[in-house]
Amino acid sequence: MRHVIVADLGFGDAGKGTVVDWLCARGPEPVHAVVRFNGGAQAAHNVVAPDGRHHTFAQFGSGTFTPGVRTHLSRFMLVDPLALAAEAAHLRALGVPDALDRVTVDRDALLTTPYHRAANRARETARGAARHGSCGMGIGETAAYALSHADAPRAGDCLSPARLRRRLAAVRDWYRARFPGGEPVPDVADCVDAFTAFGERVRVVGGEHLHRLLRTGNVVFEGAQGVLLDEWHGFHPYTTWSTTTFANAETLLAEAGGQDAVRLGVLRAYATRHGPGPFVTEDPVLTAELPDPHNGTGRWQGAFRVGHLDAVALRYARDVAGGVDALAVTHLDVARTRPDLLYCRAYDIGRRRVDRLPAGPAGDLRRQAALTERLLTARPVYASLTDPVATIEETLSAPVVLRSYGPTAADKETTLPAPTAVPG
Repeated sequence: MRHVIVADLGFGDAGKGTVVDWLCARGPEPVHAVVRFNGGAQAAHNVVAPDGRHHTFAQFGSGTFTPGVRTHLSRFMLVDPLALAAEAAHLRALGVPDALDRVTVDRDALLTTPYHRAANRARETARGAARHGSCGMGIGETAAYALSHADAPRAGDCLSPARLRRRLAAVRDWYRARFPGGEPVPDVADCVDAFTAFGERVRVVGGEHLHRLLRTGNVVFEGAQGVLLDEWHGFHPYTTWSTTTFANAETLLAEAGGQDAVRLGVLRAYATRHGPGPFVTEDPVLTAELPDPHNGTGRWQGAFRVGHLDAVALRYARDVAGGVDALAVTHLDVARTRPDLLYCRAYDIGRRRVDRLPAGPAGDLRRQAALTERLLTARPVYASLTDPVATIEETLSAPVVLRSYGPTAADKETTLPAPTAVPG
C-alpha cells in the first residue's frame, strides 16, 4: 500500500474519521502514522469502536484507537494545546492512556489561543443574521492574525517561555483593542503555563521528522472539513480558513522526496451541510427524518442540514481538488432504507441547465462570491437514485474501493486486497 490522502468531497461530515479508523485498524497494510494536514481543533471526526466506545477526533489522528498508530500535526495545522489536552483526557477515559505519547507537532504549526477563540466569537456575533457559520473555535482568527503578524505564536514557542509570553501578550492586546466589548479571556501568565506544559508533554519537531515517518512505514494523511468549504475554491464567504483539498498533503510529500500517495475521496450516499451557505439539494424532509447522532445544531455552526446526492457539486469538488484515485462511500445503510433518495444530475439556474461548475484558479474570492450568488438561485434537476455506488463511480470516473454500512470498522466492505500476513 502506498501512502493515502483522505479528503472529504462535500461540506464535511462525510465520515473521514471512520475511513481513517478502518485504514489503520483493518486496511490492506499496517499504518504507521496519521498526519493531520489542515484545520485545527474545530474538526469533528467521529469514530465508533466495535466495542461501542465513541470519540470525536479533532486534532488526534482518527487511527488512535489502533495501538501504536502515531499522530503528527504538520505545519499546516492550527494547534490548540488546551483543546488537545481535553481530547487526550477523553481518550484516556476510553482506555487510550498513551495518546499524547504518540503525538508529534511541527514547530512551525500555528497556535490557536483563547484570544483567537474569543475574537472569532465576537466577530461572528457582530455579523448578526449574516453569520458565516463559524465553529467558534478561533481557526479563522488564528490564520488571519498570522497573515498580518510575523510574530504569531507557533508550536516551537512553547519551548521558549519568554518568547511565548511576548507573543501571547501581543495576541491578547490585539484582541482587546479590536473587540473591547468581547468576552473575558485568561491572563497571559496562565496561558504561558499551560502552553509550556504542552511543549514539555508532546514532542515538538522539525520538518525532517515527517520525512522519517514517511520512510518508516505507511502513512495516512487525514484532511479536515470538506473540499466545498475550501478557503479558495469553496462558496465564499461560507468557507473555512484552510486548504481542504489534497494540496497540503501533496506539498508535504513533495518536500520529502516526491513520494507517491493515493487520493481517496470520501462522501456520503446523500448530501449534508452544517451551517449556512448554498445547498442546492437540501430537503427539509430528509433533515427531519435523518438526524445524525454525532452532528446536531451548534451554537456557532448552526443547523445540520440534509439533502440528496449532488453530481454537480461532486464534479466540482473533484475538479478543484485535481482529481481522485479512489472513493469511499459512507452511510450506505441509510440509502438501503430510503427509496426516496434522489440524484441531482444538473442545476436549473435562470432557466439554463448547468451540469458542471467552472473550476477556476485559486485566489479570486470575488469570483467565488459570484458563484455563491448563482448557487443560491439554483434548482436541482433530479433523477432516481437506484444504485448509489454505480452512480457515484460514473459521476466521478473513479472506483469505490470502500463501502461503509455503519459507524465501525467492522461495518465496512472493500475491494482492496486482504491485509498482508505478518510472519510470526
